[in-house]
Amino acid sequence: MKDSRRKVLIALLVSTFLTAIESTVVSTAMPKIVRDLGESQYLSWIFSIYLLTMAVTTPIYGKLADLFGRKRVFMVGTGIFLVGSLLCGLSGSMFQLMIFRAVQGLGAGAVQPITMTILGDIFNQQERAKVMGLVSSMWGMAGIVGPLVGGFFVDYVSWHWIFYMNIPIGLASILLLAKFFNEKIVPKKINVDYVGACLFTISVSLFLYLLLAGGEGKQSVWDGNSLILLVISIAVFIGFLFVERRVPEPMLPMSLYKSKLNVFSQAVGFTQSILLIGAGAYLPLWIQDIHGHSATYAGFALLPESIGWLIAASFGGRLMLKRGYKLVSLIGAVLLIIAGIWLATVTPETPEWVIPAVIFIMGLGFGASFTAMTIAVQSSVSWQERGVATGTLQFMRTMGQTVGVAILGVALNAFVSKGGEGALANGLMNVFMWMLIISVLGFALSLLLPKPAKQPEGAN
Repeated sequence: MKDSRRKVLIALLVSTFLTAIESTVVSTAMPKIVRDLGESQYLSWIFSIYLLTMAVTTPIYGKLADLFGRKRVFMVGTGIFLVGSLLCGLSGSMFQLMIFRAVQGLGAGAVQPITMTILGDIFNQQERAKVMGLVSSMWGMAGIVGPLVGGFFVDYVSWHWIFYMNIPIGLASILLLAKFFNEKIVPKKINVDYVGACLFTISVSLFLYLLLAGGEGKQSVWDGNSLILLVISIAVFIGFLFVERRVPEPMLPMSLYKSKLNVFSQAVGFTQSILLIGAGAYLPLWIQDIHGHSATYAGFALLPESIGWLIAASFGGRLMLKRGYKLVSLIGAVLLIIAGIWLATVTPETPEWVIPAVIFIMGLGFGASFTAMTIAVQSSVSWQERGVATGTLQFMRTMGQTVGVAILGVALNAFVSKGGEGALANGLMNVFMWMLIISVLGFALSLLLPKPAKQPEGAN
């Protein structure tokens, strides 16, 4: 069993690397991609269309993993992601890239939550706290390899290759998991909540579209058409809740929200993910367009976040075993406030070493808080709900990133749309100020987390 678990862990480390390198490579390359394809105002859409489709599918994949098994759903999702990656690499226009990024997101909704769910299945709580540090090391490795390779392709070859790189890594992950992960699925009658999944997809897609369109300044949420879409989104979501209370296998069990831990962990994840997308989307823009550095240099500057994430996840997991998840999550929230305060003071005249230092502190904050919340939520439910609980937590984090793109996009465009000298710099400084405000909100929500209690492990 130990040998089998070790091989499964290797497969999961590879899949984690896939997810991590996608983030670091694309973030570094985005300014160049937008400049090559034109219409730079669509910068946020390159991120947001991917986040939208990933957000919608994440909890659906989580529930399907509980019904059909982790392996099967993981392989399907990863396969879709790889097809999307290939198509992104073949893109010749902004429109094509946005469509294929959506396909990528449809598959990516399965990768990270099911990876974390499988870890929750094969390792108990004590082992999980240690393994999370090892899994986070993949973020550190991707943080080193991704920006360097991505920056190299952007500067010396072609940005199209940053998407092609996903294919061999993803195929290796599929093959490893297919061979070494043998899960025991108890035969039972399966009732797939198709109606609930459709209603959820329609409601969330409409809502996120309104946010993202508003963030781009294309339309106001208060104009007539937007209000109609908002009413439809709310009405469909009410219908979704009605269905979920009456089907035998709800896509999103309402029982999850009877837990104070689940409610506030999702709220914390939501707010802190706004900071995560802010760092990933706008700090490379500052480094390249304000300081005038290359994509390769921007990649180097982002490395400290991955290193900080690895350190905090490793030590935070051990501290969590002794003092509980709440202390570790609070430490992470405080570190994000410290980073936010420092970032809010940045100007074009600020020494260049400040940005990497701030990014390192942010990495420490994310590593501590995200790891603590994931372990706590997984330990609070049984095997039968672990997939959907993990998927829902990841969904709220993705929602946070998507909403963050809209909020921070408004903050940026408030200055960029006026034009004039320094407009981009002023817009980015406004973004950094909002990130500070959001970090304070994340700390306040962390204070509301319940005290640790012994939780059921369920089947492992």
